[in-house]
Amino acid sequence: MSLGDEHGSSGGYADTGQTRTRLPEGDPYGGARRGGRSSSRSLVTVVGVVVLLIAAIAFANRGGDEASSTDNTTDKPATSSTAASGTKPVESKAGGFPAGFAHSRQGAESAAANYSVALGSADMFNTARRHEIVNTVYAPDVAAGRQSDLDGAYSSEKFLTNIGLNKDGTAPRGQTFISRVIPVGTKVTSAGSDSATVAVWYTSLFGLSGEASTNPVSESWYTTTYEMKWVGNDWKITDFQQKDGPVPVGRDQKASTADDMTKAVEEYGGFTYAR
Repeated sequence: MSLGDEHGSSGGYADTGQTRTRLPEGDPYGGARRGGRSSSRSLVTVVGVVVLLIAAIAFANRGGDEASSTDNTTDKPATSSTAASGTKPVESKAGGFPAGFAHSRQGAESAAANYSVALGSADMFNTARRHEIVNTVYAPDVAAGRQSDLDGAYSSEKFLTNIGLNKDGTAPRGQTFISRVIPVGTKVTSAGSDSATVAVWYTSLFGLSGEASTNPVSESWYTTTYEMKWVGNDWKITDFQQKDGPVPVGRDQKASTADDMTKAVEEYGGFTYAR
């Protein structure tokens, strides 16, 4: 049974120009005011490089046939594509995250969105939780051989220092580490009976909130395309590619204080995603 007709990949996006952010008087987290957006850009660059490095290491020697795709530029999502489907959401969990997705296009999209949330969470900086996540979202033949590489990337002292964390991946005293992925939309670009390629467009929050933080929480936009395989009655990741954007034009809003940001993270829980 096929998961459905294939869809072409989306085209490129034009430059959106500069994003403006208006800060409150002084630095939003109590330190010296940052010059322009250089600190934010440096932080995003570091995170992006590490994510791409992990992807390259984890899948450099992958094998197997890939699902083919056929361009179809006229096949666009219907206006009801974001409406609830009526399909019952998953109820089971593995590693603390939703599991047991439907063997369908919708199931593949839900799995990819949920896996994005897990892989972009602060839990990836905790060894035990990282192992649970990796073993949950990746196909066994991928996860088993790549765990040590992921451990090396996320425990790099240089990387942790650059983003303001302690050597053990925890936040300094008086600060809160924030790493969240918020999916905005998903689409299946190709599908077979037991495989699917799913693109997830999302925004992410990353940084440290606290009076002494030199890396205030910033927003970034990415699209990650996952190669998914039906393994053990669930969807699993076998490969992925990440790119920047599409990035919306930022509104001229005042950045929140460190206290407001910390309270928001503590009071507002994250979502799980099932359509």
